[in-house]
Amino acid sequence: MNLITGIDITAGALNAQKTRLDIVAQNIANANTTRTPAGGAYQRQVVSFETQLIRNSLQGGPALQSVKVGTISADRTPGQQVYNPQHPDATPEGTVTMPNVNLSYEMVDLITASRAYEANLAIVKNARQMAMKTLEIGK
Repeated sequence: MNLITGIDITAGALNAQKTRLDIVAQNIANANTTRTPAGGAYQRQVVSFETQLIRNSLQGGPALQSVKVGTISADRTPGQQVYNPQHPDATPEGTVTMPNVNLSYEMVDLITASRAYEANLAIVKNARQMAMKTLEIGK
């Protein structure tokens, strides 16, 4: 019997937020990448979450819900056209297609994901403390 069923739920949320943090960091790192191996400017990546049912270890208990990464997809919003005829990726007209990454938005997303990760980590710490107190009471 699992004494700390909440950790199963929180573990999924921690993994999902870690993936979100990784994708935001990738977006920030490629904010000025105008040429990718696939060709063209870097396309911002977006993480979508899904709920996930977890079997409750207690017999007859309700199924628990957690979160997991559903998809990681490219944001198809067109990037800004910048006039820079000296750029190696410039068109004959002198324009360069920049990535569709907005650094301000990415920083807000980074802070949001970081705070969500910290909140889930606090839940794990509290669940551990409660389990330790429960074991102390049983002595």
